[in-house]
Amino acid sequence: MDETVAEYIRRTVLKIPRDEIRTMLQTWGFLSEAQLQTLNFHQTKDNVSQDVVQLCEDNSADIKQAAVLDIIYNHIYPNKRIWSVYQMNKTGEEMDFFDLTDFKKKFKRRLRSALKNVTINFREYEDNAIWIRIAWGTPYKKPNQYKTSYVVYHSQTPYVFISASVLRSTLPLLCQALVVASNYHDIREMELRSHCLNSLKDIVFKRYSQTFQTYYPKPLQERNVAPENVDLRIIQENRNEKERIQRVNREVFGDGPQPKLEFAQYKLETMFKSNPKMDVLDIKEPFRCLVKFSSPHLLESLKSLAPAGLADAPLSSLLTCIPQKARNYFKIRERKGFFPGSFVSP
Repeated sequence: MDETVAEYIRRTVLKIPRDEIRTMLQTWGFLSEAQLQTLNFHQTKDNVSQDVVQLCEDNSADIKQAAVLDIIYNHIYPNKRIWSVYQMNKTGEEMDFFDLTDFKKKFKRRLRSALKNVTINFREYEDNAIWIRIAWGTPYKKPNQYKTSYVVYHSQTPYVFISASVLRSTLPLLCQALVVASNYHDIREMELRSHCLNSLKDIVFKRYSQTFQTYYPKPLQERNVAPENVDLRIIQENRNEKERIQRVNREVFGDGPQPKLEFAQYKLETMFKSNPKMDVLDIKEPFRCLVKFSSPHLLESLKSLAPAGLADAPLSSLLTCIPQKARNYFKIRERKGFFPGSFVSP
């Protein structure tokens, strides 16, 4: 067995939590049950990894088997990587029958026609998800197994989840191979990223419920209040307002937990509206900007703004519709009046 393969297997085993090493090796299936019985999982992880490498040496493991173990680890722990969502498009409405063998063949052929030194591994899962692992090399160097890209593609859908390596120059090659293999016309990034792969799937596959703002807060009506009853009225109004905020928040975001989204951005294009005397702002060209949001749990953070008193309820649809805008590439073209320093909700 090659020393590079042996070291890669050792490092992969070291990443696995101690109490899950045996289960993950069984899922891998490269070592027999009799071989697994010889392992002492109560010793240090370093010693366990060395023993696993020795057994793989006896079985003449190569980089293909090592890559499968790495795919299994990343499938169980997808939150160790940052995932981006891409959407592919067809030129027409035709539906093609998906053939996995043909997909693999086209993907490999397209990628290797552009770069010879690359290793590609596939693994299918029960939810129609195809996991693809790509280790990149250069025209003069072998593939670096520690700088890999991961692709999760659900057949019969236009959505692809990509966790790219640090080699950003390889991303165009990867996208091109995906488009050709899946018989699509083009591919675009949806500017939607997170460590939580399942939450990204929930958003693009619409597997969670979120209602959208169709109402506006009502101003408090002025009433003549007797001085001796002022405090009670204020208390009651505060209580009613808190209940209203909770009700509105629940109607906007729903009762369940929000998908874990960490990054979102969209492009805004609008027009200035200013005093005619201010010639500097009296322009016909639209104002364009890029709005970015980031948080360890973006949607839950937005959900907590109104109850915490940090924003009025209901929130602007520019915020509450982030998952919906993600499916439309976050392109919001606002043609209404625009006052410097503030955005106008569509």
